Amino acid sequence: MKKCTYKNYEDLPLMLNAESVGNALGISRASAYELLKKEGFPALRIDGRVVVPRDKFIEWVEQNTGK
Repeated sequence: MKKCTYKNYEDLPLMLNAESVGNALGISRASAYELLKKEGFPALRIDGRVVVPRDKFIEWVEQNTGK
């Protein structure tokens, strides 16, 4: 398992890309790309880039961890 590089939500960038999603969740970049494609994950597609707003990412984590 990959080690999480962020210590708290405030350390996350405003918009997360696949690498930062992977780092936040402790998963590989490839796994993060798969997650970005899943229905229900709050990814935005902007001019060929896929990003996730920090606040929506936090909401998704909390909803999917029972918090």
